[in-house]
Amino acid sequence: MAQRAKALLVLLVLLSILFSVLGCQTPAGRTPGQVVDDATITTKVKAKIFRDSILKGFAISVKTFEGTVTLTGAVDTERARKRAEALARSTSGVRNVNNLIKLK
Repeated sequence: MAQRAKALLVLLVLLSILFSVLGCQTPAGRTPGQVVDDATITTKVKAKIFRDSILKGFAISVKTFEGTVTLTGAVDTERARKRAEALARSTSGVRNVNNLIKLK
């Protein structure tokens, strides 16, 4: 009986380790570090847009997933649209930019 209890204990420990490792990923299969990296990129891009004299008053949404930034919203000119994309592309960690900003 002691061996059986020992084997059950080993099995429970192994299962808890397995669930701990699996629990370190998001539902999309990303690590917490990857999620934080994307959040950092989003914050940096938003800050650049907020400080920019051309884009300051526009409601531009920024979302990042695996280093790809998606910009949405509306601006008055093509120049402003391109400026938002350029700011996003110049941000460290950005791999790609989807510019979905519309002209008003």
